[in-house]
Amino acid sequence: MPEGDANYRAAAELRTALVGKTISRFDASGMDGPSPQLGSAVESVVCHGKHIEMLFDDGIVLHTQTGFRGGWHLYHRGQKWRTRRHLARVIIETEEWVAVAFRVPLVETYREFDQTRHPRAGRRGPDLTNLEADLHECASRLFHYDKPNATIADAMLDSRVMGGITNVYRCEVLWSCGIHPWAKVSEVPQSTCLDLVLTSAAQLRANQYSPVRVTAPDVPGGLAVYGRNGQKCVRCGDVIRLTKMGELARLLYWCPGCQVGCEPYPVRDDSDPIARTMDSHPAGSQFIGDILRHRPAS
Repeated sequence: MPEGDANYRAAAELRTALVGKTISRFDASGMDGPSPQLGSAVESVVCHGKHIEMLFDDGIVLHTQTGFRGGWHLYHRGQKWRTRRHLARVIIETEEWVAVAFRVPLVETYREFDQTRHPRAGRRGPDLTNLEADLHECASRLFHYDKPNATIADAMLDSRVMGGITNVYRCEVLWSCGIHPWAKVSEVPQSTCLDLVLTSAAQLRANQYSPVRVTAPDVPGGLAVYGRNGQKCVRCGDVIRLTKMGELARLLYWCPGCQVGCEPYPVRDDSDPIARTMDSHPAGSQFIGDILRHRPAS
């Protein structure tokens, strides 16, 4: 099989097994760059020819080049490896899987580009993992966010508002508070902003020293929505959805059934003459229809 096809298949297998899962082990021999934190979740796995990139939710990107002899293998925990261990360059473990890169000539990591790191973006917000952090200051920064048309989901990840929030917690906190991810930050009440910050801080601090994130103890896997796309919501029974959001196309897991707080209304196009005469409410539509049916003939 051509190498490109083999890499594409390997990336697809890694994507199926690892995306949405938290890592309990990360070892990489001779790697250049920072290591992802234990407890981080894999967000995406992308293949570009001989190159495979793996994005973790703490902003670390793992880049490997497989070359002619290298490649990724995927094993169940406890399963015997098909290649000798001393040839492993990268080992990633989750609760169920072990992903190993053998004989890859290039292993490096780098941090995902973050526009908020630029000095002109403003100073960073308080770190929620710090017990002395001013949570009311974070809520104020969220309520007075300088991009009023931004979504609340995007604003939560802005480090100028608060530090420590990763994509996993963004999804879990929005679900916990029942807030629609596409709500405009300018339309979210101050009390709700405070609720989002307090919930974020509580979840972060509860998991600060745990290798496995748990935000919903009664849910298998410990997470209410993250990584559970296509499954039933434990709160309302609707189906959890997965979509990509924002300029960086981060994965967003949410429940359309119960995350209805501050839900944005669709924009009405008044340039359409039919839209101007019709009301979106069923009773309004029926009223307009009755008028048209009973008007005198000209």
